[in-house]
Amino acid sequence: MKTHYIGLLLGVLFLSACQKDFLDRQPESDISPDAFFRTEKDLELYTNSFYNVLPSAEGVYNEDIDNVVKQSLSDEIRGTRTIPVSGGGWDWSELRKINYFMANYNRTVPEDKAKPYVGIARFFRAWFYFNKVRRFGDAPWYSKVIEEGDEAALTQPRDPRTVVMDSIMADIDYAIANLPTGKSVEKVNKWTALALKSRIALFEGTFRKYHTEFALPDYERFLTEAAAAAGTLIAEGPYVLFQTTPDKSYLELFAAVNSDENEVILTRRFSDALQIWHNVNYYTITSSYGRPGLEKQLVNSYLMKDGSRFTDKVGYETMQFYQEVQDRDPRLSQTIRTPGYQRIGGAAEEVPQFGASMTGYQVIKFVGDVKYDSYNRSENDMPVFRLGEVLLNYAEAKAELGNVTQADLDLSINKLRERVGMPGIDLAAANIAPDPYLAAQYLQVNGANKGLILEVRRERRIELVMESFRWDDLMRWKEGHLLTKQFKGMYFPGLGSYDFNNDGNADVQIYTGTKPTGSIQFLKLGTDVSLEKGEDGGNVVVNEKIDKKFDENRDYLYPIPIQERQLNPNLSQNPGWNDGL
Repeated sequence: MKTHYIGLLLGVLFLSACQKDFLDRQPESDISPDAFFRTEKDLELYTNSFYNVLPSAEGVYNEDIDNVVKQSLSDEIRGTRTIPVSGGGWDWSELRKINYFMANYNRTVPEDKAKPYVGIARFFRAWFYFNKVRRFGDAPWYSKVIEEGDEAALTQPRDPRTVVMDSIMADIDYAIANLPTGKSVEKVNKWTALALKSRIALFEGTFRKYHTEFALPDYERFLTEAAAAAGTLIAEGPYVLFQTTPDKSYLELFAAVNSDENEVILTRRFSDALQIWHNVNYYTITSSYGRPGLEKQLVNSYLMKDGSRFTDKVGYETMQFYQEVQDRDPRLSQTIRTPGYQRIGGAAEEVPQFGASMTGYQVIKFVGDVKYDSYNRSENDMPVFRLGEVLLNYAEAKAELGNVTQADLDLSINKLRERVGMPGIDLAAANIAPDPYLAAQYLQVNGANKGLILEVRRERRIELVMESFRWDDLMRWKEGHLLTKQFKGMYFPGLGSYDFNNDGNADVQIYTGTKPTGSIQFLKLGTDVSLEKGEDGGNVVVNEKIDKKFDENRDYLYPIPIQERQLNPNLSQNPGWNDGL
């Protein structure tokens, strides 16, 4: 997208985020619609500006829910969200740009020539409204530019979620039918639209299934649509999983400067030559960005390399680092530093550093060559859609519908297992003996496919970690209670020195009193690190003095900002959020 964004239209067409402020204004421009929307090039130029809504690099890797733990906690996890006066995600300027295009694209360009650009516009309108629905639920549906003085539109109440979702699905279906089929990691195409449809429909289908308090109908219809969209992309799309060797392919996919066009469907581009960078290397190796580290429960969820469950092993709770990471799913050693880890472009083995990781499980996914370690100098692409997610969407939709077969699993989720040299999921075996460790986490999962659904969730969490899916997953599954659990890290039996890579040399020492001398990591108990039982050891505990709450009757949706409700008295507030209006 870096070569496609245009300064002129962005400056001309971006309007106020406040709904009342911008919806009653005409787009300000020195170029009239009659003069501008005349050629296909004009349509292309305008629709290129829509790509700005794609997540930033930080919007991909900077995940912090219960997968990646940091020094501070967000208001969502602490349960301290308040109703904002303005903002809060209730922003409509991007929609106005899209609807302005829809009102003007067909002035001179023939309809058949304009359809691909209309497909782009409707793709991004579906994207826009999906973000509104998953955040707020009901939302006013606007399919046209609001004219000045149109009080009926400006004071329109929120349309029911069911109405908005049907409109979203109509938009994305149009995009699928009219976008080009050629591969491009920088431009949306038919395959991007199918990927988005599978994401949207899976979210909505599972939300409706598990959130019975909203009494939303037709969850099966959305799950069927999710499976169909993902299945079409898998069967007809020009994508295969990137693979070199089981012990390298997963990490190399994310560390590569340029996205692999065989697996990545849409990416956000970065470039040293064009001076477009992000900060992922620096984020993972310094203490400046919260010291991100994988959470213990996630680490425990990685299977053994033979497919057996780590949490079935006797004494797994008190295994020290070197022992616990042996013979595990290879994605573990391609997501965090484990014994033998060597930086790309580095010459020496690197052990986990608590100065850069609160839990000790120091993340390496997306981390590129050491030459990118300076502040904001990483240039590797950030995937927005990739085949891996689509495979997971397909398997989950089929599992939730209850019509999944072993062939479905082999077509989808087992390809991810195969890539890293892991045995696939056996449908019958998974349902005969559901994993009690996962069942204790996902309390809403029941029925004949319980074991399989738990395994799909395991796979989704592991495969998509650090790609910022976790919040949406917990919200749609109605498992917000998991955010209130005590976040933990490595296990240490007590004070003393510890060897992370089993080379006979201490890598870290936990102490009290006066700091010892030496060149290893020294962690003062109670200051640099906290253990569950203090001097008697236990897992590292993170943010143990911060109370975490999740209101099951309120926190699955965000509140409508106060100012918006004052400007439009017909906007209802979401349940549990009392703004006094």
